[in-house]
Amino acid sequence: MQRGDTLYSIAFRNGMDYRDLAAANGIKSPYTILVGQVILLDAKPAQAQQSPSSPRVVRAEPPQRNPAIVSKPQSGSRPPQVAPAPVVSTPPPAAPSVASVPEPSPAKPANPPTPVVASDADGLKWQWPAKGARVNGYVAGDQTRQGIDIAGTAGDAVRSAADGVVVYSGNGLIGYGELIIVKHSTSMLSAYGHNRRRLVQEGDSVKLGQQIAEMGSTGAKRDMLHFEIRRNGKPVDPMRYLPAQ
Repeated sequence: MQRGDTLYSIAFRNGMDYRDLAAANGIKSPYTILVGQVILLDAKPAQAQQSPSSPRVVRAEPPQRNPAIVSKPQSGSRPPQVAPAPVVSTPPPAAPSVASVPEPSPAKPANPPTPVVASDADGLKWQWPAKGARVNGYVAGDQTRQGIDIAGTAGDAVRSAADGVVVYSGNGLIGYGELIIVKHSTSMLSAYGHNRRRLVQEGDSVKLGQQIAEMGSTGAKRDMLHFEIRRNGKPVDPMRYLPAQ
């Protein structure tokens, strides 16, 4: 157990659904854990009120605050808004005489633009969390490849890949550096690791495309973003949800 852990970060570290972990320990929404509270990792819901012989447990510790790391966005700042393209209305041409009607030109197939947002089966809209080349991909079952890595430069914007609420903002998960976890629905979470600076705190609501961190190399050998999507506590390939580039 690390200082500043939440129920979500404990479940994330152990590859569990936070709802299962909460049910096993009799913890109800909003899933608050207390300092010194023992969390059973492998108990069934019916066992939460008993004393199992040798359960795996973790004990909550007080959070370790570091104001130099976490910086809230300036008051009143909002993510840039893109103005919609103006709609131009062109009056219809006058009807030509029969003798001057030209032959219709063959239609040319249009190349649709690459989408910047994709929707999943749950109705969530997703976008890429950072600009840059994908340098590592997801590999099912590989504990070291549970997401994708996006290369970049220190200070590059890291953005929320979908609307949600920040459920973890800290550096207590070994191997992730400065980490942010965002809850998008009851079943979907996303994680953003190796940041140089976190710009949001637990409980903050974030919007699709909102900057939540600055890219960095904490817990990594190069500047990059490690990005994961988890469904019901289990890692899934982010490429199934992100729009084509």
